Amino acid sequence: MTTTIKQPKDLLELIGHDLGTSTWLTIPQSDIDLFADATHDKQWIHVDVERAKTGPFKGPIAHGYLTLSCSSRCGQRFSSSKTSAWP
Repeated sequence: MTTTIKQPKDLLELIGHDLGTSTWLTIPQSDIDLFADATHDKQWIHVDVERAKTGPFKGPIAHGYLTLSCSSRCGQRFSSSKTSAWP
């Protein structure tokens, strides 16, 4: 089944509904390091793999904005399978 969203306000009707999932997107450490260089955000939790292993997440984590920037890629994977965006 395809869900068509004609305008942004139509999203309100979809609250609580499962629209599907995209495939997994692996973000390699090299991408995290490049993002850290570009944004000058070199916090250890992102770029120091050994130290991050002792941190709260037991390994490095991607920057929040890096994760957010990947949403368009995930959306493309998702939209091609089940949902179409507004025209």
